[in-house]
Amino acid sequence: MKWEKKDIPPDLVKEISAKYGCDLLTASILIRRGLVSGEDIRYFLEDNERHLRNPFDLPGMEDAVDRIVAAKEEGEKILIFGDRDVDGITGTALLSGCLGNMGFDVSWRIPTGDEPYGLSVKAVEEFAAAYGTLIITVDNGVSCVREVRRAGELSVDVIITDHHNPPETLPDAIAIVDPKLRDSRYPFRDLSGCAVAYKLVSALRFAFENELYGQNVSLLNTRPLNDSWIIEIIKLRNLAETDRLEETVNPGMVRISDTRLPAFLQGQHILAWDAPLQRRILSKIFGAGVEISMLDMAPEIGKEIPQTMGKSLLRIKELSRIAKYSDRELTELDVFKNLFTSFIRKREKTAGENGEEMQLAALGTIADIMPLRDENRIIVRGGLASLREKPRSGLSELLFRLDLAGRPFDSQDISWKLCPAINAAGRMGNPEKAVSILLEKDPRRRDALAGEIIAMNEERKKLVESTWEITWPMAEKSLEETGGNLVVACGENIYRGITGLLAQRLARYFHVPAMVVAAGKDTCTGSLRSARDYDIRSLLEQCEDFFIDWGGHTFAAGFSMERSKWDSFVEQISVKARAIELAGDSDGETVTIDAELPGNYLTPDIFSLVDRFEPYGEQNRPLTFLTRSLLVRDIGFMGREEAKHVKMTLDTGKHKWPAVYWEAAGKVEREFGRDDTVDLVFNLSRDWFKGIETPRITVTDLKKSGAPEAPRGGGEA
Repeated sequence: MKWEKKDIPPDLVKEISAKYGCDLLTASILIRRGLVSGEDIRYFLEDNERHLRNPFDLPGMEDAVDRIVAAKEEGEKILIFGDRDVDGITGTALLSGCLGNMGFDVSWRIPTGDEPYGLSVKAVEEFAAAYGTLIITVDNGVSCVREVRRAGELSVDVIITDHHNPPETLPDAIAIVDPKLRDSRYPFRDLSGCAVAYKLVSALRFAFENELYGQNVSLLNTRPLNDSWIIEIIKLRNLAETDRLEETVNPGMVRISDTRLPAFLQGQHILAWDAPLQRRILSKIFGAGVEISMLDMAPEIGKEIPQTMGKSLLRIKELSRIAKYSDRELTELDVFKNLFTSFIRKREKTAGENGEEMQLAALGTIADIMPLRDENRIIVRGGLASLREKPRSGLSELLFRLDLAGRPFDSQDISWKLCPAINAAGRMGNPEKAVSILLEKDPRRRDALAGEIIAMNEERKKLVESTWEITWPMAEKSLEETGGNLVVACGENIYRGITGLLAQRLARYFHVPAMVVAAGKDTCTGSLRSARDYDIRSLLEQCEDFFIDWGGHTFAAGFSMERSKWDSFVEQISVKARAIELAGDSDGETVTIDAELPGNYLTPDIFSLVDRFEPYGEQNRPLTFLTRSLLVRDIGFMGREEAKHVKMTLDTGKHKWPAVYWEAAGKVEREFGRDDTVDLVFNLSRDWFKGIETPRITVTDLKKSGAPEAPRGGGEA
């Protein structure tokens, strides 16, 4: 195994450390991970929900909210239509539960049994027959052109909330809320479907609770420039910036009517910081006869945010946590905008009262393997913190049965234990049970549902293991036909609900993209999972004429097709696969090191660093460290049927660390032994047993000290 630790400029480490107030070790890890912009760094150093992006920046959001508000006023029947996976299940429960609590006439539905993915014509027609008038999709719908057209024919409006890549032709819906739309100005594309639903809930709360909803507001400020003055104005609607004006004028040289100000400010509520001062300056610029009506926000904001009381915007800028992460120089008006946004959110308490909804958004984000970057980090950190403190009904029962209750679990615990249990309901054909447990009011019924879901998960595990023995040989055989770039497994004895799990396992095993297909009597249904950063949608796009329907993300996709087309499809996709280019080496034998730690750094305090980079997952792998010259004090073996794994005690001089080295029993005495001094690459974790926490090293690779390939250079960090 090759060890790789990037060299980084020491001056840049010091600059990042000083600018963002983090230690040098944290700064060096950020740089090695390519996190050097303020916008990227703030989501690793900040936890506050104030850093979540404005939901009204999402395309179609205000149209969606307006239509839902109208449905409330008219007492219309609403259907939430979700998907059968964890992302769709949590999103369905989140949105239907929220609307129910708000007093809407709402029901929900997701595909069950062998029903296809996404909104169906059957579901539309049945809802219309029950006098329903508004359907809101969750985690699906952006490709449902035919279904939305049928809804329109039946006088049923459709709002689509989705996060999948859109097709060329979009459905004719009332609103499409999807960060991946081509005209989207939303700064972050990779929200989960449940997180998009969470954004819709946040926007609805703003609409119902805030008098500013739908209002046009302008923030105004002036600042000197030599002998001139700069007049700056930002237009806001629902706290989202819609326009900006900057006008430079010389006092007494121009009339206000000759500037762009009157037209820009027409119909606006004008707000200022220290309005008396702004009025005096405007009078100096345009003359005493000019008077602009404006509201002074400084006293109001000062009451809610006391540290701003009596300070100028320039002084507040120096203290602003948000301002320091900007990659451009912020003006006083930018600071005013941030203050005003924080003031409104703090006053309405919209940032802190949605803990149960954020729990669900965190699960959807983790389960759908969304990148743990940008605001996904705030969603997952906040959701898991809420889940640990007070899990919502349904999740509480599942956590108890999974032995996660009462302990500080992390994102990987959720990914490996809770999400698969919820997903099992959908994979085994009963996803409605997973939605029901999240919405059920009766604790006895929730407990019974928890038992059923755990039982389905155990059944799913057995099914995956038995089917693995079938798919693995097929996949290995297919490598030659695809030029070593894709593995394919298809069979009548492959259960449709586990194709995604098997594809993921094959992709990890062979280090190439994988396709697993359940062959039915008339239809084949397949799942693809990527490897080595390949966009599998680009492969499917070349064969889309074969499909009844298809869709997905860059690294996970699915399709259905007529059984009669399978042989031709395999022949064509094998040819296409030979031409694709995969990143990296297929053997996966390079390990990237985040930092080299001296032995005396290995104390329990190091977990403050490990925890800062939580949550770990997609695009944020666990921190990998290198430490040299540790003494192997003790060695033992683990394994149920045979001793496959190694447990050992490593001595740093001050502390002794328990360590595990998986699949390494054969290396003992051959490559290292007791009382050897070793260099090792490792991760740090916490082991929990009977309520007791024990810090632990998990060894990735190990060599006797002085052996070749252990990199040097680049400094301790």
